[in-house]
Amino acid sequence: MTTTYNCTSDDQRAEGLQHAQRAISEKKCIVLPTDTVYGIAADAFSPLAVTMLLASKGRSRQMPPPVLIPRINALDGLATDVPADARALAQAFWPGGLTLILHAQPSLDWDLGETKGTVALRMPDDQIALELLGLTGPLAVSSANRTGQEAAQTASEARMQLAESVDVYLEGGFRPVEGTAALPSTIVDATATPFRVVRQGAISLESLRAIVPTLLGFGESVFADVQQPAEATASEEAVAEEGAEETAVADEAVPGAEPVAETATVGDAPFEVTETAVVEPTPDDDLTAGSDVEPPASREAKSE
Repeated sequence: MTTTYNCTSDDQRAEGLQHAQRAISEKKCIVLPTDTVYGIAADAFSPLAVTMLLASKGRSRQMPPPVLIPRINALDGLATDVPADARALAQAFWPGGLTLILHAQPSLDWDLGETKGTVALRMPDDQIALELLGLTGPLAVSSANRTGQEAAQTASEARMQLAESVDVYLEGGFRPVEGTAALPSTIVDATATPFRVVRQGAISLESLRAIVPTLLGFGESVFADVQQPAEATASEEAVAEEGAEETAVADEAVPGAEPVAETATVGDAPFEVTETAVVEPTPDDDLTAGSDVEPPASREAKSE
């Protein structure tokens, strides 16, 4: 039976987090708030759970979700050959609206979809999401909506679209803030040199370049003598789709924003992730999100 918990109440919040943790362990899907939009989440290490997440959204394996993580040091457990500049970006903007596309650890026993060896990761700046991630570990998260529909900014909006396909809905109020448009995470592809923004979102290009001056902005070309990936990674493709969902309610907030391909999120929608393999990418921000992702595996978000 589907249950909604009002997480603005301390009692319901504790009960809701416990129920959500059980649902994740039972390979079911849950909906949670992130700092971008709401995300639909599942155990990142369960192929069955990830399949259920994708089915709930109406997505294929070609759109893998981003992955949301509870702490920065989880990055090395999920990604390999992490560049120093990617670590610097994570230190500067996590938790927050940044999804990083990285090479996935080849030894991991997971199946997020057609990731092409990458994963989109994000650490969301949302206390409810971080509490749940602390209980469950990394979650595959995509924006909490059916593919092609607007990303949900409340759990009740998510339930109208996802209905009984989700076991637990954690209601935390509007995300990001009532009366504001949903702004997806910014997605950076860190699998090639120079890094490049594949979706502009919550973190500005100027802020990113303050940390990594050589980073390419969205749509900027690469010089011929610079290393480039042969094709879009699965994370980039997924995050781009996630971004389309997250930005469905954020087009005015991000003038000229457009998906790179069919994310993030993350979710995050990794994350966004890409709420990516992310993510997130889908908010996804995200994630990310959503996500989507939410997620390289994603060209929010896409929402956490």
